[in-house]
Amino acid sequence: MTFRKSHPLIKIVNSTLVDLPSPANLSVNWNYGSLLGLVLVIQLVSGIVLATRFSGHSDISFDSVISIYQDSNYGWLLRLVHSTGASFFFLFIYLHIGRGLYYGSYIYPEVWNIGVLIYLILMGTAFLGYVLPWGQMSYWAATVITNLLSAIPWLGSILVEWVWGGFAVGNPTLTRFFALHYLLPFVVTALVILHIFYLHLYGSSNPLGVSSNTNKVSFHYYYSVKDLYVYFVFFFIFMFFTLKYGYSFMDAENFIPANPLVTPTHIQPEWYFLFAYAILRSIPNKLGGVLGLVLAVMVLFLFSISSTQLLFSGTIYSPLARLTFWSLVSVFFLLTWLGSCPAESPYTEVALASTIAYFSLMV
Repeated sequence: MTFRKSHPLIKIVNSTLVDLPSPANLSVNWNYGSLLGLVLVIQLVSGIVLATRFSGHSDISFDSVISIYQDSNYGWLLRLVHSTGASFFFLFIYLHIGRGLYYGSYIYPEVWNIGVLIYLILMGTAFLGYVLPWGQMSYWAATVITNLLSAIPWLGSILVEWVWGGFAVGNPTLTRFFALHYLLPFVVTALVILHIFYLHLYGSSNPLGVSSNTNKVSFHYYYSVKDLYVYFVFFFIFMFFTLKYGYSFMDAENFIPANPLVTPTHIQPEWYFLFAYAILRSIPNKLGGVLGLVLAVMVLFLFSISSTQLLFSGTIYSPLARLTFWSLVSVFFLLTWLGSCPAESPYTEVALASTIAYFSLMV
């Protein structure tokens, strides 16, 4: 028996990255998971280094970000890598979820549900990180989103003040947001390990949607070389966007220090939250909007426990299922665009119709 199979720690890596039996017909769509792991490492490393120079106090938070740009060696690059990495993170998440829906990966409940849980925590982590620079959009995004808790009957106002740490968004809010933003990525890492464990326990799905137990290959060299190739392509594209269009992923309002007395003309989240923001704004009732916002993501849990999966299962063989899937993708893009539009007619009416279509296709 070789060393990689006998050593108690090395054999874990061996069973995960070397001798893992994998379907022989996996396409490039199965690379999104490994790319997410790579981006997670980039975000962890860049975030930890940035945290060594960041000050989580409302009086100097904005200035500390400027100091990272101007006074730290390659601090500007680290900040751009971290902010651009967040956008790529969610891009690959949506591609990963889309691939899972199209090829029926939700037939493995533990793998699917842990993945959805990771997505939920990442949304919270990204929101917390968006608040930290303490610019205009950061401050007002925190104010708007945390105020949604006030829609909860009886406990709403108490929860809002508890989250704020006072009677308005201020230094206690920023301090606890910084602490949580630092902590949650490690929770995500633990869940990713659990996600991979169950994935290897049940095995990967494949483009044909049939059992591949009789036709499997070892992960190394067959897929490890393909992953390395995709990594090189990703690094080229990632650094191109980081260096050429890094500031395009940031809102211009966030380069202005937070001012509680001046409200931005148009408050909106990052692009990866726009679909949920459009659903929130499309429902006139505040509590209904909050429920719509939450259910827009929570509905993904239904795929592993309800008959919804019957509609999508075997998409490759069902024209109706393919039509449903691509209709859902179209509605998602439409909601994302509507989330960036002003909250006025005719956008609100179209957003409401798109919200109804979104939930109709999901359930």
